[in-house]
Amino acid sequence: MKTMGFHRLTAAVAATAIAAAFASFAPGLAQAQSHDHGHDAATPAKLSLDHGHKWTTDAPLRTGMSRIRALVEPQLAAAHAGKLSPAQYLALAGQVETEVGGIVANCKLEPKADAVLHIVIGEIGAGTDAMAGKAGQKRPEQGLVQVAKAVNAYAGHFNHPGFTPIRKVQ
Repeated sequence: MKTMGFHRLTAAVAATAIAAAFASFAPGLAQAQSHDHGHDAATPAKLSLDHGHKWTTDAPLRTGMSRIRALVEPQLAAAHAGKLSPAQYLALAGQVETEVGGIVANCKLEPKADAVLHIVIGEIGAGTDAMAGKAGQKRPEQGLVQVAKAVNAYAGHFNHPGFTPIRKVQ
């Protein structure tokens, strides 16, 4: 009987290790999958305001978006000048995905604000895919610009005191 218990424990530990390894390779995906609130029908087709006002944010969202902005903005000039290598784009994409994973995992927004945020997060995800070379014909620089535009869309639609849009995106 002790052997059978040991094997069950070993299997449980192995399953946990595999899940942890998967999460380390795909932090954004793993976090996003645990964030399903089941309000896909409420997801708007485009970004919108809350009756003419910016949506309310919470501390994890503000922290994560500030970090994404801080990662992206300083890299735009180098990207436009052709000075970022594929490895640098890949590393930057991973850093942005990690921040997105933190935002998604700690989401505490009301459902309508959350639905609008998912549009921004989707644009960031599409941009990081391009940066990582996973978007077919889209160049990594185009992906970085897409992430920067998504950051600016966030700035225009969410109440985040002191947050400024990224200048010189193009």
